[in-house]
Amino acid sequence: MLKPETIAVIKQTVPVLQAHGEDLTRHFYARMFRENPEVLAFFNPAHQQSGAQQRALAGAVCAYAQHVDNPAALGSAVELIARKHVSLGIRPEHYPIVGENLLASIREVLGAAATDEIIGAWAEAYGALADIFIQREAALFREQETTFGWQGFKPFLLEKRERASDNIESFYLCPKDGKALVPHQPGQYITVRITLPDGTTTMRNYSLSNAPGEPWLRISVKRETGTDADTPAGVVSGFLHDQLRVGDVLEVAPPSGEFTLARPASQRRPLVFIAGGVGITPLLSMLKASLAEATDRPVIFIQGALNSRVQPFAQELAGLALAHDNLRLHVRFSDPDAHDLADGRCHSVGVVDNALLDALVGEVDADWYVCGPTPMLRHVCRLLTSRGVADDDLHYEFFGPAEALTADAA
Repeated sequence: MLKPETIAVIKQTVPVLQAHGEDLTRHFYARMFRENPEVLAFFNPAHQQSGAQQRALAGAVCAYAQHVDNPAALGSAVELIARKHVSLGIRPEHYPIVGENLLASIREVLGAAATDEIIGAWAEAYGALADIFIQREAALFREQETTFGWQGFKPFLLEKRERASDNIESFYLCPKDGKALVPHQPGQYITVRITLPDGTTTMRNYSLSNAPGEPWLRISVKRETGTDADTPAGVVSGFLHDQLRVGDVLEVAPPSGEFTLARPASQRRPLVFIAGGVGITPLLSMLKASLAEATDRPVIFIQGALNSRVQPFAQELAGLALAHDNLRLHVRFSDPDAHDLADGRCHSVGVVDNALLDALVGEVDADWYVCGPTPMLRHVCRLLTSRGVADDDLHYEFFGPAEALTADAA
């Protein structure tokens, strides 16, 4: 437990962190990567380049300072981060590296304002927070071993690959040791660790797009081309698309993540999925799991995409709709090609709006699951909130630091 005087000093630094948080975290990452390059493999360069990672850490540091006297208030954030740490294989020995560079950055950025009292208080506070993470992560590693039969990384073979759309490729991964897979929770992701042609090692999280209980883990990866100013070209996605061949080996960590299909309060409540782009991957796993329960619960699946060329899993979704009377599939393109309209490949044009939700769902209570790119997710979550959807009924995930979701739209 932190001393009262430590808590008082930390709270006094909140205004300084609010004013200089991003300067501090930019300096911290640059310093850590320079002084401890061995940690580079744990970080996505795209998030560094866009500034999202720095903003996320600045927000987290400030939140911790504000709630340093009541860390339980940060319980959900701690759980999310701890699970991500475990998925990447972060261990107790990494925490001193972060602590040393963070304290040095505070001193170097704030200069004379970073008194010995402030540095001492932050050293104590960081140590207490690190202990919280280390203990929770140790429990999660044990849980992975008990549930899935391994922790850390083990080799998987690429069994097959297939195209899901013009820009998304699916990869079917099977354990090299031939052991049967324990079913994952629909919505979970795995971490893939690869060695790039230049000899560097890196990791990425990818949601599982297959139904639980199948003999493989399927990830469906969008090629990031870098044509979007906010999304640099994807080194890992490019490697997987261009270099990975059937029979190649990848290292895979066990399924993880809290964005999973919850047990419904009532089978009468509709289950509504809203997927945007490659955000369909965890929702497709959830959809298959829900349909496998063989109930008559109404299921509504709304898929958004630019057009048919980049619409993933079109045939797979159509087949599910034909096989299950309780599934209503609606495809909406925001920028359809001429043949999309002529061939009826989409059911409507535009973005998800109130009119569409009125037509498909109405005003009944429902369980909502949403996943997609940040602008789409931000728009849909605000839309659902304005419709009175309760927080407990709205579940979402997107790819990137969580703070980006609450940022104001540009």
